[in-house]
Amino acid sequence: MRDKILPEVIFGTSCLGNLYTQSSYEHKKAILSACVNVNQDGLMFDTAGKYGAGMSLEVLAKGLKELGIGQNEVKISNKLGWYRVPLIGTEPTFEKGVWAGLSYDAVQKISYEGILECYHQGNQLLGDYHSQYVSVHDPDEYLACATDARDYQKRYQDILDAYIALVELKKMGAVEAIGIGAKNWRVIEKISKDVALDYVMIANSLTIYAHPKALLKFVSELAGNGVAVINSAIFHGGFLTGGDFYNYEKVDGDSEAGRKLLSWREIFFRLCAKYQLLPAEACFGYVRQIKDIQSIALSTTRPEKVQDNVDMIYKEIPEAFWLELDKIKS
Repeated sequence: MRDKILPEVIFGTSCLGNLYTQSSYEHKKAILSACVNVNQDGLMFDTAGKYGAGMSLEVLAKGLKELGIGQNEVKISNKLGWYRVPLIGTEPTFEKGVWAGLSYDAVQKISYEGILECYHQGNQLLGDYHSQYVSVHDPDEYLACATDARDYQKRYQDILDAYIALVELKKMGAVEAIGIGAKNWRVIEKISKDVALDYVMIANSLTIYAHPKALLKFVSELAGNGVAVINSAIFHGGFLTGGDFYNYEKVDGDSEAGRKLLSWREIFFRLCAKYQLLPAEACFGYVRQIKDIQSIALSTTRPEKVQDNVDMIYKEIPEAFWLELDKIKS
C-alpha cells in the first residue's frame, strides 16, 4: 500500500449511528458538511455495520448525496463483521447502553460467507456509494468469546476464511485495500502474520495514556512492511476529553480502576491547562509524532469542531509539556 496516500485525518462516523446519544439527521448532515468542506487533501470516512446497526452507513450515504459529493470524490472504509438484523425488544443486544435510539440490532458474522453478507449489506445501505477499503471488524471480540481451545481455533479459522473472501474481492477489483480493525493489538499482530494486510486500524490502544513499547515496535514493523497504520479512538471513547465512558464502558468512580483513570485524567487536565492546551490537542499531538502512523481517525458530534480537529495537525506542543507528561504514571 506504499503508493496509496491516505489523508492525515480520516473522519469517523460512529456519531452518525447514535453513539451514546441520539441526534437529528439535520445535525448529522451538518457534521458531514463540515467534513466535506474541511481544508485537507483527500476526503475519507471510516464507518462500520456495527455503528448504530448500519445507521451510520445510511446517514453517510444520504448526507453525501445531498451535499453533492460523488463516489469519485470520497473514500469509504467499511469495517465488516456486524450484520443488521431486526430489533427484538427495546434495545440492541450488542454494546448495551452505548447506542441510542436504534431501530435495528446487529449480530457478528465472521466467516467466508458471513463477511460477504456484511460487505453486500454494507454497500446496499450505502446506496449510490460503495466502500473501497474493507476490513474485518472486532476479530478480537470474536476470539474472546471462544469457550475453549478448540472453539478458539475454529473461530480463528473463521477469521482467516473471511480474509479469503476479502482477498477475492480485491483481486476482482471490487475493493482497493483490505485491512483489520480491532482494539486488542495483539490480535492484529497475530493475524498480520497469516494475512497480507494493506492497512490496520488500531483502536483504544495507542494513545497518550496507553502506549506500550511492544506496540510501538509492532507499528514500526508494519510501516516498514508497507502496511498503512491508522490510529483511532485516541481519546479512549471520549474519556480523555472529559467523557464518562472509557473504551465505551462507563467509568465507575467507586472502583479502583475507575479511580485510577479519573486521577490520571485530572492530573492530565491540569497539565494541559498549564500549557494552554486542549486535552484533545495533546492527545492528537502525541500520536501524530509517531512517524509510522499514517492517519488518525477522528469523530465528533459537533460540526464546528471538525475544522478544529484537522487544524490540530499544525498545533505545536511545547517540549516541556512532553517532559512533564512523562512523569505522570498511567
